[in-house]
Amino acid sequence: MKNLSLKLEDDIFQETERIVRKVKKNRNRYINEAIEFYNRLHKRRLLSKQLSKESKMVSKDSLEILAEFEKLHDED
Repeated sequence: MKNLSLKLEDDIFQETERIVRKVKKNRNRYINEAIEFYNRLHKRRLLSKQLSKESKMVSKDSLEILAEFEKLHDED
């Protein structure tokens, strides 16, 4: 485990303190879970962006292949 010095804005700190008391959770655990959640969110966004980029790269080829299949189907 790594030690980290962290500066939070006062309002974020106050809200965090209120929440950790209500959910009866250790502040370190709460912050770890929040960062883990945020990391998963951004990993999904990055993956979505990458998939969209790659999809655009192959879309022309995909349409050409689809047209070829349609020609084969029409010949039957």
